[in-house]
Amino acid sequence: MTIQADSDKFEQQRQEKREKLEALGLDPYGLRYDDVEAAEAVKERFKDEEERQHARCAGRIVLLRDIGKLIFITLRDRSGTIQVGLSKKMLNEQWTLAKLLDLGDIIGASGQLGRTRTGEITIWVEEDGLAFLSKCLAQPPEKFHGLADIDQRYRQRYVDLWANPEVMGRFIKRSAITTTIRQHLESRGFLEVETPMMQAIAGGAAARPFITHHNSLDLDLYLRISPELFLKRLLVGGLERVFEINRNFRNEGLSRWHNPEFTMLELYQAYGDYHDMMDLTEELISACVAAHCNGPEVKFGDLDIDLSGRWRRAKYADLLWEHAGCDIGDLQAVREKARALELDEAGMDDAVVVNEVFEATVEHHLVNPTFVIDYPAVLCPLTKRSKENPNYAERFELFIARMELANAYTELNDPTQQYENFMIQLRGQEETMATMDHDYITALKYGMPPAGGLGIGIDRLVMVLTGVTSIRDVILFPLLKPVGPENA
Repeated sequence: MTIQADSDKFEQQRQEKREKLEALGLDPYGLRYDDVEAAEAVKERFKDEEERQHARCAGRIVLLRDIGKLIFITLRDRSGTIQVGLSKKMLNEQWTLAKLLDLGDIIGASGQLGRTRTGEITIWVEEDGLAFLSKCLAQPPEKFHGLADIDQRYRQRYVDLWANPEVMGRFIKRSAITTTIRQHLESRGFLEVETPMMQAIAGGAAARPFITHHNSLDLDLYLRISPELFLKRLLVGGLERVFEINRNFRNEGLSRWHNPEFTMLELYQAYGDYHDMMDLTEELISACVAAHCNGPEVKFGDLDIDLSGRWRRAKYADLLWEHAGCDIGDLQAVREKARALELDEAGMDDAVVVNEVFEATVEHHLVNPTFVIDYPAVLCPLTKRSKENPNYAERFELFIARMELANAYTELNDPTQQYENFMIQLRGQEETMATMDHDYITALKYGMPPAGGLGIGIDRLVMVLTGVTSIRDVILFPLLKPVGPENA
């Protein structure tokens, strides 16, 4: 018998139970069920010495043992699991309902709390204490050991969440991490704001955008690749500390570190610079570690990462020399190194070749937190240049576990210099003037205060703090190649 035939058989059996529920005058998809208590909260408050302790829980059946006149159920909700005991003697007329239960069904259970002979805290359901809330027609994963097929887990996250408790826990932790970030920033005087997700000009980062069309205006728009230029307009307007936890969209490749739709924290602080952003980044991530990790040492694949202490700060040029053996100013040596690495450097600008060599030779060494500071200025059109050496920009990227987690600048607020940088950045593109954000230049002409700006990749941060090495494991619904109905 094929897997599909088995599935059809099980679904037919469940459909027959649904019809029996309807014949009993019951709605297989239930009604509201009030005053529900979390399973873990019930277990935490239970006291062996007290009598007449009552509980009322609701959740999904993930284990069912029918031993004749007794049925034991493991009920799972968001908090965890609790055992439910069904006795023919106690349920009376509802025993017929109890015999129609299946793995995966969602029920409500209310009754007295007690312990079984094995010590398991159990809700002993009283007469009329069993409520049928939703019939599961699809066959759950075998023995509820979870979905083993990785692709199926991503495509059926709605099953993965309740079949794999560690997955549920990971996404609960993700939510808690973003809450910690919000609370920390608000305590520092930052205001959470919202900026447009559809933009007439794709600006704020160098990336290929997704294009959409507004019918009423007959206007092509771009899903934002970054909220940067809008957030900095708010600095001009007098909102001196702003942040947004936002969705960005970049029409680029898929990998274990990249998803075309991703979540960023982006913030700007007037009267600050990239040194302030380094301190704030370390504070934010350390606060998340303290609140949501078992100590500052975390495991990430085969890497042991130490997030304690003051994090390393290293100059871009020094790291290039350390790991590539090239002086950043010796472009001939850099190009020779690129050729040795089999990089196609012939048609690249010098700064691009330098960065390609940097990525190939340096980044895989950056396991523990490292602020890479002072990037080549030509790579950073939105960044102030160093007063000590204008060939470098006051920019850092934070690397942890060989991944870039954060990017920050001392923001460029000179409208003349910004205009010139945009022109250099857009050189060679058609309709250069049409693609420049002229309104942003106008905003700078009104005066933007000196500022530091920071972006932190939330998805990658959650990866590190939960120890998973694929970005798809921290995104509830990652982008996947569609499958036909026969494979769904």
